[in-house]
Amino acid sequence: MIELAVLGFLRDAQLHGYDLRKRIAALTGHVRPIADGTLYPLLKKMEAAGLLSRSLQPGQVAAPRQMLSLTDSGRTELERQLRDPDELFITDENRWFTLLAFLRHLDDPAAQAAVLLRRLEFLTQPASFFWDGDRPLRAVDFDDPFRRGLFTIATATSRTEIKWLRSTLEQLEA
Repeated sequence: MIELAVLGFLRDAQLHGYDLRKRIAALTGHVRPIADGTLYPLLKKMEAAGLLSRSLQPGQVAAPRQMLSLTDSGRTELERQLRDPDELFITDENRWFTLLAFLRHLDDPAAQAAVLLRRLEFLTQPASFFWDGDRPLRAVDFDDPFRRGLFTIATATSRTEIKWLRSTLEQLEA
């Protein structure tokens, strides 16, 4: 998830590591804060793999800064990850939001639609947090106001997303 965010943000603009970390934290930090001990080794690994490059640029106030840029290989890798995301990027809400944040960088509307269709298929499968044998339980099955609240919120969120997915798919397919 962090690698996709790095690729996506660097596709948007050349960034200093600190600025990149702030943007990733704004996108994913409420769930998974990013530590320097995670980000900077990943950046070195991605640079060694030829996905990004560094250049020294004058600082605005102080010393020169190491700026990060996406290479052609990095763009190719971003497009690959967007075109064919791992299943967790479809089923895990936080990973899905990271993917969705950069899906615009996939220039092929048919490929974008294919990703959205995978998410729509996932959301329209019978699902529940709790089951009674083979039967998924629903909000009305609980007297507990907290579990009922969990189901009510989750259902409303899913319905809203399904509506958006269908509308966006119509636009992409037009």
